[in-house]
Amino acid sequence: MLPENVRVPLVEKIISRLALAFGMLPLAAVAADHDSSRWEKSIARFEVADKKQMPRTDGILFIGSSSIRMWKTLERDFPGEPVINRGFGGSQIADSVHFAGRIVHPYKPRQIVLYAGDNDVAAGKSPETVLTDFQQFVKTVHAKLPKARVSFIAIKPSLSRWKLSGKMTRANSLVRDACGKDKRLDYVDIWQPMLGDDGRPRPDLFLGDGLHLNTKGYALWTSIVKPHLTRRE
Repeated sequence: MLPENVRVPLVEKIISRLALAFGMLPLAAVAADHDSSRWEKSIARFEVADKKQMPRTDGILFIGSSSIRMWKTLERDFPGEPVINRGFGGSQIADSVHFAGRIVHPYKPRQIVLYAGDNDVAAGKSPETVLTDFQQFVKTVHAKLPKARVSFIAIKPSLSRWKLSGKMTRANSLVRDACGKDKRLDYVDIWQPMLGDDGRPRPDLFLGDGLHLNTKGYALWTSIVKPHLTRRE
């Protein structure tokens, strides 16, 4: 028999997950059920960099998982745009929700470009949970930055995670529909352009791990994302 102080949190967590599975959890509870503590050092490094040189406000913030973190050519790819890279590899949407107060709100960006959801599905989250977490991210952003545009880069098709493609396309579809209901939201479709004539991910766009983008992959993303970037008013 487990001690009482262990049983209660365990039971609460089981109930929480069951409620989430049946769509009964409020938005805030989704992020609360996710442990983001493993990213504390990464976020602290961003804060140290901000103390040395705070990014300008009214910029374009790229945030999310390793596909953002490894996008080292952002400034060169989008010349003249005040871009900020705050990607932290391995993260899920809920992590960006958790740290929004530290690596989103302080920059007061006019636009946020989010790439996340890939790791969420790989970790076993349902497409519906991806949508719910995205909605929570939007809600968190707009609580402090009501005019900010949020652009969701579609979960990419990849060689190493192709077995999850069905869930990923479902998640993309749900987010795309949600974006269509709010003029402040934007869906960036990189899924179809990353597929070859055989309907599978193009190997020439990936590093050897079959998951992360190579130079050619980022060049493709740049060409697709660029038309979605907002101009200063």
